Amino acid sequence: MYNNKTVAVVVPAYNEETQIGMVIETMPDFVDRIVVVNDLSKDKTSEVVKSYINNSKIKEIPIPKPVGEITIYNRAELVVEEMNKDEVSKFPKWKIYEEKSKQLVLVDLLENSGVGGAIACGYKWCKDNHIDCTAVMAGDGQMDPAELESIIKPVIDEGIDYVKGNRLIHKSARVVIPKQRFFGNSVLSILTKLASGYWHVSDTQTGYTAISLDGLNSIKLYDIFRRYGMPNDMLVKLNITFCTLREVEIKPIYNVGEESKMKVAKIIRPILWLLLKSFYKRLWQKYFFRDFHPLFLLYHMAFFLLAIAIPYSIKIAYLVIIGQEANPVTVMAFVFLFFMGFQSLFFAMWMDIQDNERLYK
Repeated sequence: MYNNKTVAVVVPAYNEETQIGMVIETMPDFVDRIVVVNDLSKDKTSEVVKSYINNSKIKEIPIPKPVGEITIYNRAELVVEEMNKDEVSKFPKWKIYEEKSKQLVLVDLLENSGVGGAIACGYKWCKDNHIDCTAVMAGDGQMDPAELESIIKPVIDEGIDYVKGNRLIHKSARVVIPKQRFFGNSVLSILTKLASGYWHVSDTQTGYTAISLDGLNSIKLYDIFRRYGMPNDMLVKLNITFCTLREVEIKPIYNVGEESKMKVAKIIRPILWLLLKSFYKRLWQKYFFRDFHPLFLLYHMAFFLLAIAIPYSIKIAYLVIIGQEANPVTVMAFVFLFFMGFQSLFFAMWMDIQDNERLYK
């Protein structure tokens, strides 16, 4: 426990038989549960974890009291309990290996679900066991366990809903992080700012995070994007539910024996499509259905005006190429639509930044 709050660490693992032992052995003592989620590995990851369960520490955690019999005052709480039970069917099928009060828990997925799906299953276990703070550490040893305390501390001591590490602000980032990864991460971070509404985020792809129990209860865990766009999808979902966020500096760690399973060419297009859909989802759910805001209209007006300006720009460009003068009306129409659209977009983004300032702590 940490300051009388329970702490769990979800460790998604796929073919990490050589690395998972190091992650388990170096876990800080204040961690109450290490939830290793084996994503149908083809190697001996599951067997390695099971060998550690027998020697795992005994860690008692408080058992939450049931709501009890239904009354006019607690019916809503009972409904939530039933919803939590029923949503299990929406997750990938799994087998759980755990011994009573043992620190180490193994969740063996029966179908490959991707890193996002594995983390979602680990989150589900932690939510059902009412863990106060749930962190995520990769199973390949790329996250320094000594930094875990700085990740969970804002959640436990200050009530922040979601805390994530930031490698890009570390002094060594440009040297340690491979250039292709650094550039790709920076670009995705810029796009995720727009999609998620967390405009101060600058390292969206890191998986070193911590989330409060309230944060877990605020989103549909089974609906989390299952592949490498999971961190981006999480930010959008948390923003829609008005969850507070903070980034803390962490070290970029590479070449510790890990083997990258990410193929940039394969994931970039799905992530870009995810961000586009997530942006519109956030606009409609947060700024139309939940709490109407003028930026909803401004964003849509901007896109509408800029879309109409495209045919005019094409026509003007064509006339210039063939050496003819463009009709002044055509030029004026393009200028009007372009600048009105750009101005609407600028004010929408400014309002977006101002409205979400309260969520970044």
